[in-house]
Amino acid sequence: MSNTLAFHIDPSLIKIGITGEFIAMRGLTNRDTDPEFEEIKKRELEAVLSELNFDSLDSDPILQGFRALHKEMGCANRKNIPAPENLLKLFAKTGDLPHVNLLVDIYNLISIKTRLALGAHNIDKIDGGVTLRPTDGTESFWPIGSPEPKSVKSNEYSYVDDANDIICRLEVRQVEKTKATLDIRNCFYIIQGNRATSPEYLNAATKELIELTTRFCGGEVETLYRP
Repeated sequence: MSNTLAFHIDPSLIKIGITGEFIAMRGLTNRDTDPEFEEIKKRELEAVLSELNFDSLDSDPILQGFRALHKEMGCANRKNIPAPENLLKLFAKTGDLPHVNLLVDIYNLISIKTRLALGAHNIDKIDGGVTLRPTDGTESFWPIGSPEPKSVKSNEYSYVDDANDIICRLEVRQVEKTKATLDIRNCFYIIQGNRATSPEYLNAATKELIELTTRFCGGEVETLYRP
């Protein structure tokens, strides 16, 4: 196995309620899709949809927890919708999840089921280690799908590598640099929660993510951080 990916959280962010499990998986084989996973996803999404009340999303305690974090950092607005909330609202409207590739579809399914903020980043594109910290405004930020980099404000929590490149802003936007494509082999996973998510809840989601990923994409797991 390659050298351990260094990962750190700024203590000030732990104090405001940011929490999560963070793992590395190496030796993955990603694919476009898998028929067996598609059957699992179909059953799981049907179960979620049967219990999903679009109007209740505003009062969901986990989604409220992410909004509270944004408010604490002074970045609560309509442009900063937490990723799981955005995904759930899209799912509530369409009854399905957007297809990206097998690895991404797996973690999106876990996010839909748990309301946690999940993300996957190509370790081979990360410079050095990763720190979850408040921004100071000097960081480079190139969101997925954007034709050019965007400016970033100070005091927004972000995952930043040692080259001062943001790989995920808040839990809202991932970036072109480390996005999970078909050729990804080594992956840094974010399973982020907030004050409404217990360590046991986070661990259960992480275990499900690992089980599905190893089942369909292989790989070896390394725990980087647990609360």
